Amino acid sequence: MGAAPPDPKPSNPWPRETDRPLASGRRFYPRPHPLTTLVQALGGGALLLAGLVLVGLWRSPDRLAALTRGWLTPTVSAPQVDVRSVVVQQLRGASDLTTAIFAMEAVVPSRSDRTVAGYVIGSTNLLYIAYGEVRAGVDLSQITAQDIQVGEQTSLRLTLPPPQILDSKLDLTRSTVYDYDRGFLGLGPDNAPSLQDQAQRQALAKIEAAACSQGLLLEANRRAQLTVEQLLATAGFRAVTVVTQPPPATCASPVNSDTVIPGQS
Repeated sequence: MGAAPPDPKPSNPWPRETDRPLASGRRFYPRPHPLTTLVQALGGGALLLAGLVLVGLWRSPDRLAALTRGWLTPTVSAPQVDVRSVVVQQLRGASDLTTAIFAMEAVVPSRSDRTVAGYVIGSTNLLYIAYGEVRAGVDLSQITAQDIQVGEQTSLRLTLPPPQILDSKLDLTRSTVYDYDRGFLGLGPDNAPSLQDQAQRQALAKIEAAACSQGLLLEANRRAQLTVEQLLATAGFRAVTVVTQPPPATCASPVNSDTVIPGQS
């Protein structure tokens, strides 16, 4: 028979370092790391603190409910208001700001001829007395955010658009045909309606020209400055500066022109 194989190398009788007996017969226990001890201490303190908080909330249910609502209720930031946009909307709501009105009575003649072979054989004359009004001011709908500067301590600077004639109208209840004459033997053309319409248009143009020559736009500019300053002062601004622009060199045509004042016939 062959020789028996040698015994395998005996395994480590002390698989763990702590199982190894010391010379005195006691076992070896390694000292824990200082960082591990600190973490365990902090964790225990946190658990103790959380337990105290829970006990306090359990004894005060109202505080627990308030805290829960605070966690579940989303936080709403304070709204941001663009002061310039607010001012623009307020001023545009007023649209056309009429600050000056010019009223005048004008006497306008009108004529129409009847011709035969290039020769006038009769003429019709109409004399019209017209009463009209011209309104001037500023168009607040033209104001933009760039025309507004907001400073500190609720101060505001606003630049108004140039003044202009907003409309001109005739009051037909106060206007009349003073004289209508078809000439010798009535040979003049019988066209009173067209002559009256022509006279009304000439009267309106005459009244507009007189309003411009009397400085209506300058007066409208001055009053617009005062009116807008008072309007913005009531809105809560302490220091309000309204800057006006000079009127156009030539008196602009009115935005609206008619021969009848609304509400009258």
